[in-house]
Order: sequence, then C-alpha cells, then structure tokens
Amino acid sequence: MIRFRSIITRIVALHVLALAATSILMPLALYWLLNQAANGLLRDALRSEALTIRSFLHPQADGTLALDIPPDMRPLYSSDYGLYAFAVLDAQDHVLFTSRTDGKALFTPNERSVSEWTTRRSNTGSTLFGVTVIRPIGEKLYSIQIAQDLAHRDVIIDDVVKSFFPRVAWITFPILLVLLLIDILIFRRALAPVRTASMTAAAIGPQRTDLRLSEQDMPKEIVPLVHAVNEALDRLERGLRAQREFTADMAHELRTPLAIVRARVDSLDPGPARDTLRTDLVNMTRTVNQVLDIAELEAFIVGTDARADLHAVCADAVASMAPLAVEMSKTIALTGDVGPVWVRGQAEALFRAVRNLAENAIRHTPPGVSIEVEVGKEGTVRVLDDGPGVPEADRESIFRRFWRRDRARADSRGLGLAIVSRVAEAHDGSVTVENRPEGGAAFTLRLKLV
Repeated sequence: MIRFRSIITRIVALHVLALAATSILMPLALYWLLNQAANGLLRDALRSEALTIRSFLHPQADGTLALDIPPDMRPLYSSDYGLYAFAVLDAQDHVLFTSRTDGKALFTPNERSVSEWTTRRSNTGSTLFGVTVIRPIGEKLYSIQIAQDLAHRDVIIDDVVKSFFPRVAWITFPILLVLLLIDILIFRRALAPVRTASMTAAAIGPQRTDLRLSEQDMPKEIVPLVHAVNEALDRLERGLRAQREFTADMAHELRTPLAIVRARVDSLDPGPARDTLRTDLVNMTRTVNQVLDIAELEAFIVGTDARADLHAVCADAVASMAPLAVEMSKTIALTGDVGPVWVRGQAEALFRAVRNLAENAIRHTPPGVSIEVEVGKEGTVRVLDDGPGVPEADRESIFRRFWRRDRARADSRGLGLAIVSRVAEAHDGSVTVENRPEGGAAFTLRLKLV
C-alpha cells in the first residue's frame, strides 16, 4: 500500500479515489432517476390518454358499447401516424375496439401487469410502452389499453434518456476535477499556518532559541502539538542558557586565579621550572579565552544593518599576531586588496575569526614558514602558509570543537577553528580549507558584501 507523508497528498489521493467512484456512480444514479422520471411521466400521460379514450365510449340501450372518436383526434390513433395505439376489452378479454389493423389487443392477458402497471413488449417490430386502465362504463368493467411506440418520431422522452450518457454524463468528471482543484486550494490555504510554523521551526537553533511557533490561525487539531513543541523549546532554551552561563562564568572565574598564579610564577627565580610553568599558564589562559569566546558566540546574532571593513579587520588581526609569529621564527603579512572591503558583519567577531585562522597557521607550521593573510574584494579572506598542508581526511573534522589530530600537543585544545566556523555561520558565510599546489594550506573565509 502506498503511504503518503504529506497531509495534502493523502487528502488529495483519497479525494481522487472518492471522485473516481463518484464520477462512475453519480451518472448511473442520475440515469436511473432520469429513467424512472421519464417512465413516470410517460405512464401518467398514457393514463390520461386512456381516460380520454374512456370519454369516447358510450353504452347503448341494447347493452353494447359504442366508440365515438372526434374527427380531429382520429389521426392520433390511425395506422398512418400512430402516435397512440389503443384497445378496449370487456371483462372476458374480448377485444371490442382496437387501433390495430389485425383487430387484436395491444397486450395479452399474460403480458399485463396488475394494478394498471406498465409493460414493454415488441409488437410488429416496434417497442410499445403501455398501461391498462380498468374503468366502469355503465354497469360493466372494461379494460382500456393505451400504448405508445417509443420509436415514433414525436416521442422524445425515451430519446432524452438514451442520449444522457453520451451527451451529459461525460461532464460529471470535469466538474468533479474542478472541485478537486478547488479542494486543493482550500487545503493549502487551511494549512498555510502549518507551513509558516515549519519555516519558523527551521530557523530555530542554538543561536535563535527565542523563536516560538505561532498558534494564531493554527487549525485546532494541531494547536496541542504546537503548544507542546513550544513548551519543549522553552525547556531547551532554559537548559542551553544555563549551560552557556555556566561556561561563561567558569571562564570568567578562571581568569583571576590564572592571573594570580602567573604573577607568582613571574616572581620565582629564573630557571627551567619557571619557564615551563609560564608556558603552561599561557596555554591555559589561551584555552580559557577560547572557551569564553565560544560561550559568547553561541548567542551571537549579526544585526541586519551591521557592516565592517574586512581590510581593517585583517590588518588588526595581522598586527596582533605578528609578535607570536616573530617569537616562533615565522613571518606574517597582509596582502590582497588595499582598499576598504565592506561586508555584512560585526567587526569584533570577524577579528576573532581572522585572528584564530592566523594563529592556527602560526602554531601548526614548522619554523621558517611564512603566513599570508590575503583580502579579496569579493569579500573573502584567505590565510595561506607554505607548511605541510591538511590531509584530505581531516578537512571536515578540523572545524569541530576539541578535535585534535595530535592529542599529545599541549598548546592546542581544538577550539580555534571551531570559533572560526561559528563566526562564519553567524554571518551566513562559510570557511573551507584546501591544499595549495605549491605546498601548504589555504583557509578561505567567505562573507557577504554590502
């Protein structure tokens, strides 16, 4: 059995089946009703005509019966025109009068139905539709048979019934098809709030936990589900907020003790022990700052009117990383477009992203390597180095939090590129990495121009 996941598709499929059955059964039912109505009209007309024949019958003094048809009505019963045929029978079914040339009754006793009912039979190649009316004339009962040849040119009731299917019934399906199209429009309009809620739900994420599904104009059958989803989102938002606040508070609280420990380490006598402790404290402080950056960026949203000069952002980032590059026997330079490159974004967040890209290149390349921060006029920043490059298998993983290829390294916690990825996502941009043909890696941050 075919299962449709769409509500509209399910309803339409069921409607198609219903319409297909209706388009068949409705014409049949209409045909039956029309045929019954036509038969009823014809039967009533024939009974009326039988009473007319009854008015032409007059009892005689000798007990016989005389038939006096006015001259102007005789053509109706003549064999030449023959719109109507009649026969008058006595109680013993002897034919007294008949319009047939052979002098016989229209219907034999075994062909007649009870209670003046109608009957059909083939007579001399014609199909007769007739009634038998029993009426008293004088002191005796007589049977008056009246019939009509349905093949006569002036009989149109039966022709109307016969032409119903080829001329009328075919229009049933197009009408029902139009009703189906109208139903589809009605369903789409009725489910429009559901589609709007779906679009809202698609926009909900860790950065937009404040969004809720609207219950306005929502079908009452779906309101309980929407209400339950909104309550679940409220619980998730509270949990995420508590987690973010805990992470931020921890990072803030760790800064002060780290500063105190560093001051005490600096007061120690020079030596290998002090240098090792100082290095460990620098790495720990860097990790704490990155965790704080991650916590702040989780709730970060770029305003629609925010704009930043990408060239100025990159210049500040290169300047801030230059001492680290010199300390590690490497060089860093700013290249590319020299004029302002305005992009949609927040300057501080973009500065963190470029700084982390540059720091990643400095820390993960051997001494003597040169790092180049290239600004493109199309709104891109490329951080190039001539180091060993990035293995293809790691190019997706390096942007995940706390991912490290070398777990033995103490100076990296796998947060720098995760920060870059989060900043790019918040700016509706992207960050990718590829190896350069001449050697080294190329990280590319793409942003939207304004």
